[in-house]
Amino acid sequence: MTAPAARPLRLGAIGTSSIAWRRVLPTVTRMPQWDLVAVAGRTAKKAALFAEHFECAAEDDAESLLARPDIDAVYVSTPTALHHAWAERALRAGKHVLVEKPIGTTAEEARSLCALAAERGLTLRENFMFLHHPQHARVRELVDGGRLGRPAAFRAAFCIPPLPDEDIRYDARLGGGALLDVGVYPLRAAALLLGPGLEVAGATLRTRARDGLDLSGQVLLVSPSGVLAELAFGFEHAYASVYTVWGDRGRLTVTRAFTPPPAHQPLLILEEQDREERLTLPAADQLMLLLEEFAASVRTGGEAATGPHAADVATMELVDAIRTTARRVEVC
Repeated sequence: MTAPAARPLRLGAIGTSSIAWRRVLPTVTRMPQWDLVAVAGRTAKKAALFAEHFECAAEDDAESLLARPDIDAVYVSTPTALHHAWAERALRAGKHVLVEKPIGTTAEEARSLCALAAERGLTLRENFMFLHHPQHARVRELVDGGRLGRPAAFRAAFCIPPLPDEDIRYDARLGGGALLDVGVYPLRAAALLLGPGLEVAGATLRTRARDGLDLSGQVLLVSPSGVLAELAFGFEHAYASVYTVWGDRGRLTVTRAFTPPPAHQPLLILEEQDREERLTLPAADQLMLLLEEFAASVRTGGEAATGPHAADVATMELVDAIRTTARRVEVC
């Protein structure tokens, strides 16, 4: 006898962000694992707009949403400075949590959330979609298989053009700045490919003169095995989303590392002494893969204690170290 299919997991959304509107909630509504139940935002008008568009309920405020007994998990996409507060409230309300990156604004915020999730036996995930794309597993296979020889260097960049003046990422009070918005991607990629134990060897931040908001930066990391990682990020560049692993036998570049569209076929460029090989991989929806993994973890129950939280905390420890040690260059 075939077992009945599990009912969809019931999701509530706190925050009416652009990423929620454009990517996350449309994907949720296409997945049989999830049922979007309700949304709450900073204003009732915005919540009502989301609710009408996604055919779910609108709550007057986030506290009301968390009080609903028909919600299993919560997606938090508030401004960055509020990620920790609302993720904590959701965990204390007994909800599993998917929180937009970064998980907090400091390592201490990350540690406290991860500890709370483990204590309550709840799943906590940071919405780093790119970690779930199969192209990075293929890179790992090539590196581990010796195609590059001994890795000596890693380079990564995630840079975007200047944003509209009113964009909240230019508001320091809301957790704005390039380091927390785009800088965490190359930091997390370095950890993914080079492993734990990375340390900051140097950093420079270009900051806005009137308030110190970081607009771009460069970071040098060193791994326990001596691999050097050069990272660039910012709001002041033509678009770049790329990383390269460089060894003594070859160099491998991922050309669309962090934000490949679901239909995009990834291109890996492998350069060796006398040849270049271009590897085209199957397309994959990295957000859908993340949401599938999140759903599977929620269903197993108690998984959070052994979840991938060490990397979440380690990334924010690097952020703290960059803030502490960086040379700052003021710009207009």
